Amino acid sequence: MPVPPFDFEVVFAMVPDLECRELTKRFGDNLAVGNVSFQVPPGSFFSILGPSGCGKTTIMRMIAGFLAPTSGDILIKGNTVLNVAPNKRPVNMVFQHLALFPMMNIADNIGYGLRRQGMPKAEIKRRVAEVLERIGLPDVAMRRVDELSGGQKQRIAIARCMVLEPDVLLLDEPLGALDLKLREHMKIELKALQADFDTTFVYITHDQSEALVMSDQIAVMNDGRFEQIGTARELYYRPESAFVAGFVGDANRWSGRVERLNGVEVELLSDSGMRIKGSGHGRNLAKGDPAVIYVRPEAIELARTKADLSNPDTMISGRVSSVLFNGADSRILVRADDGGVEIEVALPQTGDCSDMRQGDEVHLGWNANQGNCFQGGGD
Repeated sequence: MPVPPFDFEVVFAMVPDLECRELTKRFGDNLAVGNVSFQVPPGSFFSILGPSGCGKTTIMRMIAGFLAPTSGDILIKGNTVLNVAPNKRPVNMVFQHLALFPMMNIADNIGYGLRRQGMPKAEIKRRVAEVLERIGLPDVAMRRVDELSGGQKQRIAIARCMVLEPDVLLLDEPLGALDLKLREHMKIELKALQADFDTTFVYITHDQSEALVMSDQIAVMNDGRFEQIGTARELYYRPESAFVAGFVGDANRWSGRVERLNGVEVELLSDSGMRIKGSGHGRNLAKGDPAVIYVRPEAIELARTKADLSNPDTMISGRVSSVLFNGADSRILVRADDGGVEIEVALPQTGDCSDMRQGDEVHLGWNANQGNCFQGGGD
């Protein structure tokens, strides 16, 4: 029987641009990163999302070569880089404060790394012009850094890295120093730049909005370990742990004990005496277990009368205690009659409930599959 031809392109496509295997870092007795493994496919946008101090930057510094791991391996395009010096690794890093040289013009800033490599001046000039064209700033080569806006400086910092053609670009909270409006704009810009250069981006942030909007895959990190890796949709709608459910997006939280099980449906008797229904989504729960249920504010139906609700599994009545106006993201807080807890609910922009006021009587409801239930009372 003839041997089928060997498809090198398929095999090559299977090799991730970046792979970390059982990566661990200890500082004395403190475990900063514990046995973390993940792969980043070529040309993708991968984010590590977590609170301050969870170990995100430690992972980034190990990938860049600024820190040596206690154990584990780091591979770029299938080759270990543990014994490769930082300046020899096929990665570049964009920091929060950008680190542009104020005494150099833009062309010299971008061409700095190429000059260090000993590239001929004519080739440097060509590549600098090419990368400026690609980031949409073809006419700023001779301008000074302090003449640019915050968003333009951001793009120049990325261009300075991309002109070196790295296999992986590391971004350490690069939008943290920008104002809110510019940060929202730059989220779109960064995603577009990543797609245009077709370079693998590894992005760390504590801002869930940045991660959700830009990323192909997100790793949620907590206390040195990855809680879950998935798409933005998977993390938001199907969190695998109570930490992910509470950290990604906004959610109402009830803790208590499992009162009843019906397939995946769970009825919780909350600590405040309320009966709340959610879904265990196949998790191992038993009657009497301590448990916690998370329900998104936008998953809760809001009505003036009980009759207006569409027969939900959980119904709660109460009064509006606060109106939190924020345009399309407006919310109300409802003080429940049963149990007295406050429940956050998305406020619709049209319809009978759009003009809710403090003190109004309201009725809330949701179906069990819109609540995520987890064992334990974890935060």
